[in-house]
Amino acid sequence: MSADHGGRPAEAFGATAVGGARPRLRAARLGLWLIAAVLAARQVAVVLATPRGERLTDLETWLGPDGVLHVTGSLYDSTRFTGTPFGGLVLKPLTRAAEQALGWGWTFGTLLLVVALGLIAARALPQPVGRRTALLAAPVAISLLMLSLPVRNTLWLGQTSIVPVLLVLLGCFVARGQRLSGLLIGVAAALQPTLLLFTPLLWCTGRRRAALAAGATFAAGTGLAWAAMPHDSHRYWVHHMAGAGLGGPADDLANQSLHGALLRLGLSGPPEIALFLTLGAAVAVLALRRAVRCFRDGQPLLAVAVTGCAAIVVSPTAWQHQLLWVLLTVVGRVGRRASDRYVWPVTVVLVTTLPAKMILPNLTVLAPLRDNVVLLAALAAATAVPFLSRTSPYYRTPLPARYAPAAASRFRHVPLLPFLRRVLTRPNLLLELLLLRVTYAAYSQVRLAATGGSNSAGRAEAEEHGTQIHGLERALRIDIEHWANHTVAGIGWLRDFFDQYYTSFHFVVPLTVLAVLYWRRPADYRWARSALGITTLLALAGFWLYPLAPPRLMPTMGFIDTVHGVQDFSEPDYGTLTALTNQYAAMPSLHFGWSLWCGVVIAVLAPRWWLKALGMLHPLLTASAIVVTANHWVLDAVGGAVVVAAGFGLTYVLQGPRAVSRGLAADGAPRDSREVRSGGARSSA
Repeated sequence: MSADHGGRPAEAFGATAVGGARPRLRAARLGLWLIAAVLAARQVAVVLATPRGERLTDLETWLGPDGVLHVTGSLYDSTRFTGTPFGGLVLKPLTRAAEQALGWGWTFGTLLLVVALGLIAARALPQPVGRRTALLAAPVAISLLMLSLPVRNTLWLGQTSIVPVLLVLLGCFVARGQRLSGLLIGVAAALQPTLLLFTPLLWCTGRRRAALAAGATFAAGTGLAWAAMPHDSHRYWVHHMAGAGLGGPADDLANQSLHGALLRLGLSGPPEIALFLTLGAAVAVLALRRAVRCFRDGQPLLAVAVTGCAAIVVSPTAWQHQLLWVLLTVVGRVGRRASDRYVWPVTVVLVTTLPAKMILPNLTVLAPLRDNVVLLAALAAATAVPFLSRTSPYYRTPLPARYAPAAASRFRHVPLLPFLRRVLTRPNLLLELLLLRVTYAAYSQVRLAATGGSNSAGRAEAEEHGTQIHGLERALRIDIEHWANHTVAGIGWLRDFFDQYYTSFHFVVPLTVLAVLYWRRPADYRWARSALGITTLLALAGFWLYPLAPPRLMPTMGFIDTVHGVQDFSEPDYGTLTALTNQYAAMPSLHFGWSLWCGVVIAVLAPRWWLKALGMLHPLLTASAIVVTANHWVLDAVGGAVVVAAGFGLTYVLQGPRAVSRGLAADGAPRDSREVRSGGARSSA
């Protein structure tokens, strides 16, 4: 497909690029290939190290000693086989192989298919491409595929979902001759019927012989399966394609198709089927129009990816391991500004590599979005995302970010990372919110993993560390926790005040500070955000290395838990505490650390003295709250202060002195153009 619009062939370009590559670029390429190899080895090791019966479960239910393909009768008597009758016809000869050998062979064979998929995708990028892209595209593509949930699930389950995607890419970008191209795409459609959408794409882009060959191959394969298995074929094409679903309930969260979403929204019966068909037809038409435009614009890989996303949307069932088409849309470019250029690729990578609960919080109002996040990404790619045309002046050269003039540093080698220059313009809000949510979800997971996955797993070690901290405080004569806790617990209004302060201001104040900085002081927002991020990473290392029981979870010391109530120490998770969060992440105290970060930022940036004083009052009240509620030791607050100081210090060392943002307009643009140096399209977002 790319031969008509590709310019120089990718192989020739790659050879030229390798010959003239700089040593640093070659080193980066080697490093990326090593990363890809490590990821591939890890995925295979995870699968093969899992006990039999817990891995390759789909493969075993199909081809094992008692698998579906051994049983006389219908393939669809159970919900274990979800392929087309043609797929069952192709797989039946494999049932004679030994189960264990087939497991190893299937895993390594699937791995090779993934590598081939990445190489073809890198080869299909719009030409001409830059030297860096030509060298780095293949290892980056393979690494992203290895990280993606569809590939990980395919390797784990022993699925065949990579094969149709690979056949389509082979037919579009590798096969010589339109008949062979159509043959490969037709076989893919016989395995996944909604891939027939590629037939009108071929027709509308001038490859009519390929379109006819694809349609004929699909008809021949389906007809052969119908002749061999008429009952199964009738059941699949009438029952399944009417929306009943195979492999589980059609409204299961794993079914990321439009049909599954409508069922989850409460629609059912003929009205739902009619709405699904109407909306599906509209999506297919819009997606094909976009794909044809992309192809004629010289972006054939994006055209194929958009069509694949439409196939996901219109399929009666699109299980997670079938959703690789969404990842391929990462090649599309979106956004005129340099700071906007990363929004779509980051969104695609997160959607295809992380569970939906890490991308959106578990709130009832967000449930429709969270339950259909992959479908929404596919739907957006197929119909709405404003991919830039190659004729657009912003395709290769987006509007550059504005940079502050270099600030003098007291140290010779500061900043260590000069490419993290001080950007004055406001970063993309969607990207910031997305990264904030994912970062917090990862932070929560690391906190929990630090105790081995539950509070009970780390209880003994955490209580021992609590005894150590208490002994050190006694030696330093700062062990005021018990006195402060019991004093405040006896004064009702004061106890209620500190309980409320502890539970309410921990997130509200930092988010408010970030929001104000984002809107009013964009350059300072980037500086403060970096310091907060480094502070949190250092704190996570502390949680991992030194799990510590707070005073309220030391059963023999007589502390009163004023926030959570009386705890039952006979239970592993102490009554109202749960296994969903690490109760032993006490050293350093991020309650105090984040409040101190707020105080420092406000003290540095606030224009009025009373605002500075109010800002510094917040960490003082927080320090009091964490101690009197028995949620932290005094030394926990000291640890929080240490990681905050390290966060600001490392930000200074890596990025240099803070940007002076006086004279900025509301949108972050400087009012005095003499204070600005426009320095290319790179952004520290």
